[in-house]
Formats: sequence, structure tokens, C-alpha cells
Amino acid sequence: MKVLLVAGLGPEYPNHSLLAGSTFEALADPGRFRHRTGEISQLTSLHAETNGAHLPLIRARQGNSGIRAVSSVRLQHVEKDDEAATAPHLTTFTVRSILETAGVDHDHFPAEGVWSGSLNEPAGPYDVVLLSTTFIWDRATIAKAITWVEERFPEAALVLGGQYSNLKFQQIMDAHPFVRYVVRGDAEPALAPLLDALRHRETVADIPNLVRRDPDTGRIRLTGIQYADLEALPSPAPAGRFPVIPYESMRGCPFTCKYCSFPAASPKWRYKSARKIADDFARYRDEHGAQYIKALDSTFTVPPTRLRSLLPLLTKTGVAWEAYTRANSISDQSVVDALGEAHCRALAIGFESMNDTTLTYMNKKVKARANRTAFELLSRSPIHYFTSFIVGYPGESPALFEDTKNFLVDEYEGTFALYVFMLNDETMPVWQDAERFDLRVFDADSDCEHWAHTGMDSATARRLQLETLRDVRWKNDRAIQRTWQRDYELPLLPHRSVAENAVVEKLVDRLGMASADFPDRAVAADRRAALLGQLADHGVTSPDASS
Repeated sequence: MKVLLVAGLGPEYPNHSLLAGSTFEALADPGRFRHRTGEISQLTSLHAETNGAHLPLIRARQGNSGIRAVSSVRLQHVEKDDEAATAPHLTTFTVRSILETAGVDHDHFPAEGVWSGSLNEPAGPYDVVLLSTTFIWDRATIAKAITWVEERFPEAALVLGGQYSNLKFQQIMDAHPFVRYVVRGDAEPALAPLLDALRHRETVADIPNLVRRDPDTGRIRLTGIQYADLEALPSPAPAGRFPVIPYESMRGCPFTCKYCSFPAASPKWRYKSARKIADDFARYRDEHGAQYIKALDSTFTVPPTRLRSLLPLLTKTGVAWEAYTRANSISDQSVVDALGEAHCRALAIGFESMNDTTLTYMNKKVKARANRTAFELLSRSPIHYFTSFIVGYPGESPALFEDTKNFLVDEYEGTFALYVFMLNDETMPVWQDAERFDLRVFDADSDCEHWAHTGMDSATARRLQLETLRDVRWKNDRAIQRTWQRDYELPLLPHRSVAENAVVEKLVDRLGMASADFPDRAVAADRRAALLGQLADHGVTSPDASS
């Protein structure tokens, strides 16, 4: 049996639309924006002298289907054969490990090739195609991916898995008869037995975690749920050397934030012990050349008892790592010091709001004061941090959002993202408050992009998002919105300090967004000229630029 795994990033990211009208948008599709060639060249011709050579400042990211270490971490002695920056995302890493352990002959095709029309498509034939939906979040994207598989491999059995199909399996199976199976929940108990049954043409009725079509009636059938024992199972480790490795120490989530459907996808919260995590990090270091581990759990720093046991163990491994946390886990200087000693290099935190009323509506179980404490502690530390915020959560009014906006414009320092509230999942607990907040959607047959509630509507939320980001961009020299950076190599100046890289990245952000922020072309050109002068002060020049 020959299997094809299609897994990787989606066609875009939630805030991708914020690049509309910018030079970054034009740079991504120069053929469509030929009239802006001079403006594009201002970015593409930026160079800095590095080790005696002129290094382009804007460099397309290598290994787009992979993960990478935070930009302040320098990997050492990476051999050419190491997979380095192209170590796969967690889903790919885990599924590949399951397939290799089961001895399944398979190929991996990055999902990015589906969206971009890669010329290096897999030739097949394949008996089974596995399609990950982890980075898919709307009907149009899933339809494109399914059509791509059906057109190329019409005889293959298509099996879906991942967050989107886990939650939307009924909708998907109804709309796409070509989909044969959906693995819901954990893949470990289901995937290898399913492939074995297909190989031997045996029944799949007793395999757990499956959504299938009844061969006689065509009706959708669900088998029972079985959870993987994360402590007992060996952690994923596909063959090869990976200086950067993705990791999960838990599944499910102990929290019940009302904007999140993650617990619905994996209702049972399970987590590995501190000893197992430390042993995994050491094994990845010794057997796979890991220098950096990217923990992708919903909250790596809970439970607190595990964290207290874990940090001294990780101190001994010598492997740098990053993780997601909650603000109230970063409660005092001793925690930050312990994280640093344990080689933590970066943390991602969902602040969501700086208003206690909005946080209460979200059932976040964190107050704005805890957000501020975490920010103040981390901003004084060498640990890189990234925070995210939401505008438009049901019940939030423009007046309530003002606290978040003022914090970002006047106080925040570091990298961040601001998202418009997304209402595209019927399993989100916020629906319990539909009557309370008069929650209405105007495209219920689509992906619920247009909505309204007692506080505001989606159009207002998008306006507030754009206004806030514009103000932060031009009024706050210390805060950097992360959007366009995903497509390019970071740090921009590999041999300069973290502080100087932050300054240069901020200037490039302003340079690339000037056309979107200032519709008057003359004003935008003047802004870009001034920014080029400031970049020159840092040894970054654009000799071929024109406006």
C-alpha cells in the first residue's frame, strides 16, 4: 500500500488581509502590481553589510512548511543534511512518526503546494491520501484541498484528520462524497489500524475515532472515542536530524475560554509528566540533533505543580525552548528567573483584552492586572514574548475596547497581533451567550464572517482593528505587529543585536505599510523617503530604490 500525506500550512493566515494596499501585498504578487515596481524595489533592494558581504534585508523564508526557532536564537553547526529550518509542523511530525512506526510506505507533500500550484507534485499512484486540516478554517479552503486530491488521485481513499475536520466532519462528509473517512480525536489509536484494514480489505467498524460512510446505506457512522495515553506512548520522532523540533506535552485544555473550541476537539485533558518531558528533550538532543524545541500545547506552563518540577530538569538538558503560557503563570520575578535558567527563550501569551469586563465575558479567568504584570516582568527579561489580542468579542463595545487600544498604543513593547473576533464554529462556548448578547450572524451558511451583537458588529471591529494597528505603527516605536514577517527570514540582520533588529524591523514594517496607511501617494512617498534615511543610519541602504 502506498500512502500520501498532505500536511502543512493553510493558504493564508487570519490577519493576512491586513496587508491589503501595502508594499508587502505587492511584493507577494509583483505581476499583479506592475505599476508599483519602484515601490517594491525599495524593499527588495534593501541590503546591509554583514561579514564583508551585502545581505538582502528581505529574504523569502526557506522551508515554508516547517517551523523555526525564535529569531533571537542562533542555531549552531547545522549540517547540510539536517532538516534545520524545514522541520515539519507538529501535525506532520506526529503523523509521520505514526506512519514510520507502523512501517507504512508513504510520501509527504507540503500543503503549501496545493495552494501555490507547485510544479513538483507527487506522481502517485496512491492507495490512500491523508489530508491534514489543522491549518484550514473555512469551507472554501477545505473544498479546494479535497478537489485537488480528487482530481489527481480519484481512485485513492481520502482520509481527513486535524482540528477543522474534527469539528466539522458532518458538514464535510455531507458536502464532499469523495471523503471516505475522517479521523476525529487522537490519530494514534485509529490511523495505523485503519490503513491495515484498508490494505487487507477488512471491516473498519471496530476501529475507534472514525467517521465513515456505511457501505450499504451511505449514511454517516461514528465509531467510539479512544484517547491516546500520552505518558505511555513514545513521543513522536520521525527518522532524521531536526535542529528545531515541535512538541506537545498535553492534549485538551483545562480552561473554558468561551471564544475557543479547542476543548470540544479534545474534551479530555491529558498531560505528560515532568520527567517524560525532560527525557524527551534529552532524547531529541542526543538522537536528532535538537537545539531548540517548540512546545505547541495550549498552555505548557500548567499545571503549576508540573512546571515547578519540570524547570529544574530542563535546566540540565541544555536545549532552548519556547511555549504557550497564560499571563497569570508569569506572576513574579522568581518564575521568570526559573524559566530563563531552564533555557526558555520565548513565550506566547493570549492577553485577549486589557479590560476586566471583556475578560469576564470571555471566561478567561485572568484579569487585566495579571496581563500587565506578565508584560512588565517579561519586558525586563531576555525572554522573547509575543502577545495576542481580540477586538469584537460578544458584549465588547468600542468603549470597552479602548483600554486595549490605549495599552497597545501608549504602553506596549514587543511583538503582538490583534485579531478580529472569529465566529466560525458552532462548538464555541460563546453560543451559550447568544441571547444575552443578541448575537446574530448574517452568513450562517458560510463561515460567519459577518456578525453583530450588543457591543458592535463585525464591520466596526474591523475598523477598530485597522485604526488601532495604524496608531500603534506610527505612534509607538517599541511595538511591532507580526503579519508579513511569516513569509520572510528573521532576524532581518542575523549578526546584529536583538535590540537593533527590533528597531530595523519596525522601520521596515512602517516602510512596507506606508502605502496602505497613507492613501495620498505623495504623503506615502515622503514617509518612505524618511524611513529609508532612518534605515541608512543602521547601515541598511537601498541604492536602487525609487518612489
